[in-house]
Amino acid sequence: MNTEANSTTNADHQVVQVADLTLAFRDVQVFTTTPTGAQLAQAAGFTPDQEATVLAVLADGELEDVRPTEIVNLATTSHRFVIVLSDRLYKFDVNGVVYEWPARIISGRQLRKLGQVPEDKVLYQTLPDGVERLLGSHDLVDLDCPGIEQFMTRIHHWKLNVQGVLLTVSHPTITVRQAITDAGFDATKLWIIVLRVHGQTKREVGLDDVIDLRTPGIEKLRLTPREVNNGEGTTAPLRMFALLPVDVRFLDGLGLRWETHVERAPANRDRRWLLIHDYPVPHGFTAERTLLALEIPLTYPGAQIDMFYTYPALALRTGQPIPRTQVSALIRGNTFNGWSRHRGPGSAWDPLTDNVATHLALVESSLLKEVQG
Repeated sequence: MNTEANSTTNADHQVVQVADLTLAFRDVQVFTTTPTGAQLAQAAGFTPDQEATVLAVLADGELEDVRPTEIVNLATTSHRFVIVLSDRLYKFDVNGVVYEWPARIISGRQLRKLGQVPEDKVLYQTLPDGVERLLGSHDLVDLDCPGIEQFMTRIHHWKLNVQGVLLTVSHPTITVRQAITDAGFDATKLWIIVLRVHGQTKREVGLDDVIDLRTPGIEKLRLTPREVNNGEGTTAPLRMFALLPVDVRFLDGLGLRWETHVERAPANRDRRWLLIHDYPVPHGFTAERTLLALEIPLTYPGAQIDMFYTYPALALRTGQPIPRTQVSALIRGNTFNGWSRHRGPGSAWDPLTDNVATHLALVESSLLKEVQG
């Protein structure tokens, strides 16, 4: 782009992209493959007497001034241009690379775009007294100050408080499991893990949940042992029969205490139960959690898991009765309330693919149906 010309014509129509100071590009047509700066400005809607400034956005992100009579060869160079009204260009430096901008004021976001600053880095302005100013996307900078404004980037670090241990994280997302481990806690133990975000209701999270540290107001992860007693020691979960490996992996991933229990009965009528402690239930019930029991047939997975039981019995906040919950089962001396919920013809039990996880999906949908109507 160093050729001078008064005018040029070509029958070919070319589409170029032009933007104003917002850097929002739009398509416009020019009627030559070698337009001048003046022709580009006219295509963008400016008249010759306005003397608009035309900046070509080069492939490496730098901006190059295009004079009114200078020819741009669209076959070999940029098709993107910033075209604005300005009486001068303002220079600034990002990490040692000098850029030009046709306006006195520029935003942090525009600086990031022009300087191609990746999302994992933050942008600082170096002030005359040596103080560094952290720039957000909406912060404004006056480029009219004496000298060239200096900017630099650094890898951004996020902070997360895990039960009083302050983590410094170089990636914007982290799993709960990783955060707990990095903070020095044993992720294999049973924890109640609560994420606190300012202005939001605190919520319990699981080990495999992902925390986005870019979320405004993240305060801390709070850990509480799943079972707290009076010092007599923690009772190990009861395992009276084995589940499928896929079930064990799934249940361990829930972060909830679970047990397998055999309820003895005469005449070989023993019943096998999977017990999941503190199982969360949807909002709308009078309780937030329940002890959930699933009966595991002796020939499972050949035989299906059917229904589910809760202790104590769940009740709706509205006081409305819950249909088909009249059955009961005695487990460890407690009377569990049974929900008669069964698979339909279109979702018949498949011993090759169905398991505890898929049955819990039925449990969750059944609970939601009662509170959502």
